[in-house]
Amino acid sequence: MKNFSGVCQAAGADKPLRAFFIWITNIVTVTLKMDYIWHYESPLGGITLGSDGTSLIGLWFDGQIHFADVLSPEHEEKLIPVFKDTYRWLDIYFSGIEPDFTPPLVMRASPFRKAVWEIMLTIPYGKTMTYGEIAKRIAGQKGVARMAAQAVGGAVGHNSISLIIPCHRVVGADGSLTGYAGGIDKKVKLLRMEGAMTLPKSSQPPSPPFL
Repeated sequence: MKNFSGVCQAAGADKPLRAFFIWITNIVTVTLKMDYIWHYESPLGGITLGSDGTSLIGLWFDGQIHFADVLSPEHEEKLIPVFKDTYRWLDIYFSGIEPDFTPPLVMRASPFRKAVWEIMLTIPYGKTMTYGEIAKRIAGQKGVARMAAQAVGGAVGHNSISLIIPCHRVVGADGSLTGYAGGIDKKVKLLRMEGAMTLPKSSQPPSPPFL
């Protein structure tokens, strides 16, 4: 955004009042820029969607850990196009079919977390990847000998766009189902629905899958 003197030059030196109003309008436009939310009812409970107005910035199970952690305090409940795209994605996903598209995403995260989330985006439907495997990839990208799986675990746990960035497909070295911000019960049901190969018997829920 231009400063006041820059706006004056653009508007013309003989039009300071016009320049002032242009400057104030720019400030108000930036200040009032806000995020948007919408809600989706899934077979596993309520989901809150977040957007910057163009792209999806968040998808959280209601009440989960780190809920709405990247959402601006200034937000409005409004059904915008990206939420319609996400609704369609979720409808397909919860019908037991792999969606063939991805809504536009913006990752509000540190470079390290973004790198981990981008790797999670490559995990195929119905497959899993271990924290150690992700750590090895990150180490390769950074050109270092090794990367702590614990650091990767922190980035996975803070994933703000659940399901679409499939942190539920990340498992322990022995295939065990470790923490999931939405709850281990949801992680188990999601992996069962996808037909994931790595699912220890000890992690099987007593109830049937939701589909």
